[in-house]
Formats: sequence, structure tokens, C-alpha cells
Amino acid sequence: MNPRLDDWLGQQSGSRLKSKRRTLQFLLKAYKQCVPDFANKPRTDITTGDGGFSFHIGTPLPDLRQLSSWMLTSIPKRRLLAKMIPALWKRHGREDLSMAGLLLANLSPEELGEDPWMAFIHLLQRREALMVVLEVAEEITRAGHSAPTDEWLLAAAEQSEHWHQYCVLFLSLRKDSIGACEHLVRTAPAGGEMYERIRSRILHAEDSLRTEESDPHDGTTSPS
Repeated sequence: MNPRLDDWLGQQSGSRLKSKRRTLQFLLKAYKQCVPDFANKPRTDITTGDGGFSFHIGTPLPDLRQLSSWMLTSIPKRRLLAKMIPALWKRHGREDLSMAGLLLANLSPEELGEDPWMAFIHLLQRREALMVVLEVAEEITRAGHSAPTDEWLLAAAEQSEHWHQYCVLFLSLRKDSIGACEHLVRTAPAGGEMYERIRSRILHAEDSLRTEESDPHDGTTSPS
């Protein structure tokens, strides 16, 4: 826990967050509490441009988790947080996108007005940085929400090259076989180093699983 952020939040009141405008302003101030000296500003300037973010202050993810937890327990109407998600995505600061993912993962489908995956997918109206898409998908999965079905992924991958890549990232979060979606992974457009590592890991796991299933021996020794 960040003591500086904790002290600052202790002086705030969730009852003041009565509109999207006020909440957006509040969050920008909160992000800055976590990196007061801007020691990493040159690095964040680079990633802002590379990722297409409107800003990147450098707030660590653990601090964003602390901040989202405070908001979820302090704000009078959690439905406002659900309405904040599209506004955060539209403002498109690096921290905003992470915060949107944390809210998607921790608000109920009733509060969101739809399934968290559907709410997330509706935000992806333009090409997004793959690391952000993966981060948000991981948060939603970690919260226990079932991932999209094979049928949905296969159809979504047909929409565009970047949607094809998104679907590979979603598949990387499965703990079991990707089954009918293996061809989707193998034929996906090439990406950067992180993306190709993920693709290789998925295919290696699938090949290993297939080898185990085709091997008539299970590694035990038959009695003589």
C-alpha cells in the first residue's frame, strides 16, 4: 500500500464524486499523488506516444488497485462508476485505461448493465495497444468472469487484423485446451515481441497437450 496515496485518500470524501466530470478530475489528482516527483517522466513521455495514450503519469498498478478499491467502497452510487468506464476510455490516459479495467472486473453485471466482457468489447472501437487489451482481459478473468466462447472468438477474429490479435490474447488466458481456435492462433497477423511470445506459448502448450493425449503410455510402469 502506498502511504502517500493512503493519507491523501483519507482526506477525501466519496460523497463529492457526484458527476463524471468531478470524478475524472478527482482521478487525475489521485494519479499524480502516486508519482509526485515525476522522476520517470522521460520514460512515460515515450510510452505515451508509442501507446497512443493522451497521458501517462506513471502510476503503478498496485496504486491503481488501491485507488479503485477506495472508490468502490466510498462512492455513494456505484452505478456512477459504471458510467465512468466509457468516459475513462475516451479520455485515454494510460492510467484511465487500467482504471477502466479494474472497474469492469469489480462491478457486477447488474451495475454495469451487461456482462463485463461485453462492456469491455464495446470499448474497443479503435486499434488499442495490445498490452492494455491483455491487462484488462486479465483483470476480468481474475475476477471470475467467463471468457467469450469459441464461436464468438472465431467470428470476432474475422472483423479485422487487430481484432484477430485481440482474440489471440483472450485465448491466452484459458487454462484448458483452445480446441477449435488453434487455427485462429496459427493464422493471426504477426505482432510485436510480447505478442509473439504469447502466441508461441499458446501453441507450445497445445502441442504438448496433443502429445500427451496421443501417447498410449501415461508414464507409469505396467506390472510384470
